[in-house]
Amino acid sequence: VQLQASGGGLVQAGGSLRLSCAASGLTFSRYGMGWFRQAPGKEREFVAVISSNGNNPSYADSVKGRFTISRDNAENTLYLQMNSLKFEDTAVYYCAADRTTWGRTTAAAYGYWGQGTLVTVSS
Repeated sequence: VQLQASGGGLVQAGGSLRLSCAASGLTFSRYGMGWFRQAPGKEREFVAVISSNGNNPSYADSVKGRFTISRDNAENTLYLQMNSLKFEDTAVYYCAADRTTWGRTTAAAYGYWGQGTLVTVSS
């Protein structure tokens, strides 16, 4: 199983980025998928989750209304559209595949992880 995250970079506060996560080696449409992030010196935290069929997205309070998670099961790809970025959004962002179809908000539930992509927001 491979999860390849991409799309990170340096952006000014208030800007936007779109992260992608290309999945291979698994039946993508059967897995709930999530985005997590880890800032320097902090623990990994939940950002967003989406069920296997693309319904029922859920977000951390800190990103609600600014981030949108989506997926394209035909392309085996997960996305995270990030708008109105803030300095505190700076982190390495990871995509992950849950063992269930609905997706959960705890990192321990996820069996497969991508390598992460760095998002840096300048203030």
